[in-house]
Amino acid sequence: MELQVYTKEGKETGRSVKVSDKIFAVEPNEHAVYLAVNAQQTNARQGTRATKTRSEVSGGGKKPWKQKGRGTARSGSSRSPIWRGGGTTHGPQPQEFEFKLPVKVKRLARKSVLSAKVKEDGIRIVEDFSLEQAKTKEVSTVLKSFGLTGARTLLLLPAYDEKFWQASRNLKNLRVHIAKDASTYDLLHCRTLLVMESAIKNLEGTLKS
Repeated sequence: MELQVYTKEGKETGRSVKVSDKIFAVEPNEHAVYLAVNAQQTNARQGTRATKTRSEVSGGGKKPWKQKGRGTARSGSSRSPIWRGGGTTHGPQPQEFEFKLPVKVKRLARKSVLSAKVKEDGIRIVEDFSLEQAKTKEVSTVLKSFGLTGARTLLLLPAYDEKFWQASRNLKNLRVHIAKDASTYDLLHCRTLLVMESAIKNLEGTLKS
């Protein structure tokens, strides 16, 4: 399969780049995509929430009043769950959230999203360019030339570039990632995928099975 290459001004260069059919032309597997996104969101949970039981709340060691003779209900601690300021019964406790996926399933999920983007015409291959300065205006101009102002966009780079990261921070609908590190959720959450031409090999190398 071949994909058209564009300039940063959004114009066709008249040439195309060859991409692997095993990555950009597979039959999308929705269940694999679901599992990958679910795993990422589950693993992002901290699991640190906690409430104190009656044994953990401070105080309450002394019996509030004698067992008999007052005409009221007996009580052994002021930190009983039925008392104001007492412990919590069956409250949330710290726990680990971990959802491991086989590497093949992770790769299949990303291949599925990339293939779906190709079918939907949601991928633009951009010939390599660099920023003279870390200016938001420069990146905004590129997005405008592709008609992507205000649209959720993911820009994939072949390697880390500090200028791109700084220039894109003020654009709320733009995310910048190194191609090999883009997750299934990142690829799925954008409307259009802008991929630097040199990042194609980087991406294919990661997803090669």
